[in-house]
Amino acid sequence: MHPARRLELIIRDDPAAVGEYIGDYIAKRITDFRPTPDKPFVLGLPTGSSPIPTYKHLIRLVKDGKLSFKNVVTFNMDEYVGLPRDHPESYHTFMFREFFSHVDIDPKHVNLLNGSAQDLVGECNAYEEKIRAAGGIELFLGGIGEDGHIAFNEPGSSLASRTRIKTLAYDTILANARFFANDIAAVPRMALTVGVKTVLESREVVVVVTGQRKALALSMAIEHGVNHLWTLSALQTHPWALIVVDEDATAELRVKTVKYFKSIERVHEEVEAARAEVAVIGGDGDEQQIGVITGLSTWKRREVASPVLWWFALECR
Repeated sequence: MHPARRLELIIRDDPAAVGEYIGDYIAKRITDFRPTPDKPFVLGLPTGSSPIPTYKHLIRLVKDGKLSFKNVVTFNMDEYVGLPRDHPESYHTFMFREFFSHVDIDPKHVNLLNGSAQDLVGECNAYEEKIRAAGGIELFLGGIGEDGHIAFNEPGSSLASRTRIKTLAYDTILANARFFANDIAAVPRMALTVGVKTVLESREVVVVVTGQRKALALSMAIEHGVNHLWTLSALQTHPWALIVVDEDATAELRVKTVKYFKSIERVHEEVEAARAEVAVIGGDGDEQQIGVITGLSTWKRREVASPVLWWFALECR
């Protein structure tokens, strides 16, 4: 990965296409990482309805033999306080029902916060230590709420926050009531959540945003400045952040913004195509030929070659 990549926005037609894109992206990252038992790929994961298409696509890749989670360690973003792990709406239950039970991950590699722990502060501190002991998170997949919160970092959360107990905003309680038979009284009022800083310290962050109800949050996060009232906006400070959205989620974005990010994706695809076409071909003696098959030109390199071209060839290998 190049450390200077800007925040990137990818737009797809619908949630299914978003899930397929992110699933393929994560699969490639895991495969390219070549994880081993001694050096596993550390993956952060969210709950909620938004990531379900991604989970379904990852499950399909595993069942087709194209991906394995045997050497993957996971850390989930959050958990309700007070719900037993076997409660049908706990995030522990959600993750095993929607994902873990369908892939070849070792249950010992699954890390979830315990919202029923007697010492909740100790549970949060231990979770941070587990992340550090695992070498940090390679890629954190996240979703957002309608008010732009990432994990349960509600509006007003410190952008330097770490895993902690968080009181939920009333809008979040209303939004999550649908998972509790629309009984607002049944929705927990507190949760354990990784902090904004915890997410930002991962080496890469990928966020899924779908649906028109999250359109304002997306606009505030990428078209305005960093603001603790829209905690997703903190991704503007991350060197390797990717947000993947459907068309409905772009409803509040400026037309110019949408066109800009779509043009960036086109250019990126052209660069990736050029990478695939750059080849270093052995020649006679000290001569090598670096072929860039773009229909424009072919360069030859001897001992003294263009530094820019040679850098490009190395970058594109």
